[in-house]
Amino acid sequence: MNYPTILSFSTTFLAILILMTLNDNVNSDTTNSGEIILFDFRTLENMDDWLIVNDGVMGGLSKSRFVLSDSNTAVFSGNVTLENNGGFASTRTNAMQFQLDGFKGILIRVKGDGKKYQFRLRTNDRFDGVSYRYHFETKNNQWQTISIPFDKCVPVFRGRILRDVGPIVPKDIQQLGILVADDQTGEFQLEIQWIKSYQ
Repeated sequence: MNYPTILSFSTTFLAILILMTLNDNVNSDTTNSGEIILFDFRTLENMDDWLIVNDGVMGGLSKSRFVLSDSNTAVFSGNVTLENNGGFASTRTNAMQFQLDGFKGILIRVKGDGKKYQFRLRTNDRFDGVSYRYHFETKNNQWQTISIPFDKCVPVFRGRILRDVGPIVPKDIQQLGILVADDQTGEFQLEIQWIKSYQ
């Protein structure tokens, strides 16, 4: 029996198994660059974690929806109106533990319509209350990767900046959201490919 040949085959087979395991890990929720995928919108399952919150909670008439596209992206779209003291439309996640302790911010891959949007973070499971916002501008019909550092997110409550609230604590983040407001009336559309957090 040729023992060196058997040993060589075993070593090669082991190496292949290790490489397959490494590839599986790379293609899971974590990437090599210290990023973690929070939502990739390739399946309808991810859509179940999101809900719509528009100015109707205050009597407004703005409308929006958050749907999965044929291109395996999420599309946040609708119409903002100032009627009945309205003026905003938003989508946000249900409350969940994102476990972002040690992370520095959020990356979001979007294709917008040239309007300005707010990315919002909440550190509790309440429907209303303090949130931390970050403004970002989109380019019409162009894909962009937006970086949202946690230390640049400003605490707000119903549009007012809060001066007596401390900075966001990443490990406490329980809700993510996107909002369009700031007197930007009319139709809007923001397409989202994925949302990640980075270290």
